[in-house]
Amino acid sequence: MNNPNVISLVQLLEEAYHKQAWHGTNLRGSIRGLSLEQVCWRPLSQRHNIWEVMIHCAYWKYTVRRRLTGEKRGSFPLKGSNWFKRPDEKTEFAWKSDVRLLEETHYHLVETVKGLSPADLGKRTATKKYTHLQTIQGIALHDIYHAGQIQLLKRLQK
Repeated sequence: MNNPNVISLVQLLEEAYHKQAWHGTNLRGSIRGLSLEQVCWRPLSQRHNIWEVMIHCAYWKYTVRRRLTGEKRGSFPLKGSNWFKRPDEKTEFAWKSDVRLLEETHYHLVETVKGLSPADLGKRTATKKYTHLQTIQGIALHDIYHAGQIQLLKRLQK
């Protein structure tokens, strides 16, 4: 990985997810140290809780990696797509398992990006709408957006 563009994209992904960044709390930081009560709380009955937002982020990391590699759909461990009703089981073990899923999908995405060539960044994803470069930038912004949403949900609970 010696391409400056790939290095920048990996740095962007890492800052949005778990490395210190100028913008404040990243996605991983926004869920660190939360109680089950906090991650299950909903501002209204039809709104998402922190747990669901976190799994939504894991799903989209998986989706972006799949779009970059051209893999077929269907290998995400949870049934469904985009938003997943959580928790099925309100336990610390279930929460930590889903946090591990987020960690794993982030790791696999970063490893995929590290393997891209300069020419790969200009290719279009399977949807043909955006380039790989735009898609990778977008998933980093997605993490930052939802980190802010989680921070707001935490403040609303007080």
